[in-house]
Amino acid sequence: MKRTFKAAAVITLCTAVGMGIAAGPAAAAPQTWDPLAGTGLSNFDPFGGKRKADPFVGTKKIKVAGKSVNVSCSGRPATGRKPVIVLLAGMGDGLDKLASLQKTLSKKNRVCSYDRLGEGKSDKPTRKQTFADTGRILTGVLDRVAGRQPVVLAGHSLGGLIAARYAPEHRDRVKGLVLLDATPSTMQRDVKTAIPKSATGPAAELRAQNLAVFQGQNPEMLVVPDGRVRSAGRIPVEVIRHGKPYLAAIPTYGPKLEKAWAAGQRKWLALSRNSRLTVAKKSEHYIYVDQPELAVKAIQTVAAKAPRYAR
Repeated sequence: MKRTFKAAAVITLCTAVGMGIAAGPAAAAPQTWDPLAGTGLSNFDPFGGKRKADPFVGTKKIKVAGKSVNVSCSGRPATGRKPVIVLLAGMGDGLDKLASLQKTLSKKNRVCSYDRLGEGKSDKPTRKQTFADTGRILTGVLDRVAGRQPVVLAGHSLGGLIAARYAPEHRDRVKGLVLLDATPSTMQRDVKTAIPKSATGPAAELRAQNLAVFQGQNPEMLVVPDGRVRSAGRIPVEVIRHGKPYLAAIPTYGPKLEKAWAAGQRKWLALSRNSRLTVAKKSEHYIYVDQPELAVKAIQTVAAKAPRYAR
């Protein structure tokens, strides 16, 4: 019994807590870290400044920064100020995990998703990745699927963290955010605080495995330093956290992890003066699977508000 729980606990926490995003130098302090400082990503345009959306429907591979990226799009092309919704999956998940959500949303909106490097059918990274690398790929995907249309990013877990880090530096195109149990901005510190070095048994293994994930031992080879929450202006932001306290099942340290996760979700409200937090009472980590109607409603609400903030 102990052995079964041990394996389940490590897998669960690595899926939920261990999802981070690679960023700048690992030595940077959370209060000063700027994931895109000096990268020039806000001006990056792989099509030479000619942002013309590709109206394809279905799945295809596109080239971004010399890499093959698997992309899926559904729904009619967006026109006027109507945004394109782009879904970002969590670590270890491909775009296929989002297929049902994408299909539902595409009845009213243009919706796309993609496999990040190391996930699904996209190319594998050949070295450790930084947030700048992840941002470069996301920018290239947005240029291809959205062109000059405004964008709403909806991310789960790691995907939510990526979206939250990307939006403040790309206010010209990101006009709304939906974070579905997004990895908190200080998850590495939270894990270290909640599970001390003196821990033994399943908790010690869980701590060690998650810290290894933060150092790039994950499918995307992303390095995971903590970072502060930066403002994305007044764009609409919906934050949804899980309501079923599944992390609390971890012996001794579970309640602290649950508390840290909840606090991390509240911190995301600082992304915008127009943000709201909702608790998915019937959900564990995969909110869009456990309560799909809640995820759909939040994304549609943000998409409906986004045109007000589009130039």
